[in-house]
Amino acid sequence: MKEYKEINQKKDKQELFQKACQLVYEKQHIQKGIGTLGEKTVHAAVKQFFEVRKEYQEQPAYGFVADIKNKDGIIEIQTRNFQALRKKLKVFLEHEKVTIVYPIPHKKWLYWIDEETGEVTKKRKSPKEGNVYNAFFELYKIKEYLKHPNLSICLLFLDIEEYRLLNGWSKDKKKGSTRYDRIPIEWIEEVWIKEEKEYEKLLPKEGLMEEFTVKDFIKTTGLSSRCGALGIQILKATDQIKQVGKQGRAYLYTKN
Repeated sequence: MKEYKEINQKKDKQELFQKACQLVYEKQHIQKGIGTLGEKTVHAAVKQFFEVRKEYQEQPAYGFVADIKNKDGIIEIQTRNFQALRKKLKVFLEHEKVTIVYPIPHKKWLYWIDEETGEVTKKRKSPKEGNVYNAFFELYKIKEYLKHPNLSICLLFLDIEEYRLLNGWSKDKKKGSTRYDRIPIEWIEEVWIKEEKEYEKLLPKEGLMEEFTVKDFIKTTGLSSRCGALGIQILKATDQIKQVGKQGRAYLYTKN
């Protein structure tokens, strides 16, 4: 019975998300899959998904503008650059319940746009697949707020199509290129963190020994050295792990 309810809930979410996307596509007059207005498509679609009523979108709040402000509190959709949220969070969290929604590509297909001709390549599927560990890099930027009782985090996994301009510095113009837009295709899953203990969802469910180093953590999660180290800092700050000693020059950690 529980599995049946979960399947139906997922189906309902997918249908609601498709409706939100369609409204945004119509508003932005998407041509050939590329948005033409200033607000990026993922941000606009997710905002519409979480609050369909226009009167609660882009609302003034305590000297700032909130993406959504309704009876449940404030919702901020942040596709990247959590650093920009710090000033808002400092004020918002004193007055309201705040949810940060972070869209993460689950599966991604890439298109390349020739700036001179406007030609768009055929899509190519990225070999990378999103997971909860992708949140570490951005969450680190608001580390001091993660344990605040008024803060919730929603990691929203979406299948997307990404359009990039062929204007990079490499020979094929792809490295260092500019991301033009991302078009959401399908809602996949939401991972919610509503209280401190739920940061355990950012820990590997298997693969870690009882005591482990940063290097072990990086190997298990598949993260880069930098993001793996940031992940350890996040898990320490939210009391999911603790330092218990050293192995040579490396610190040893264990799960709380």
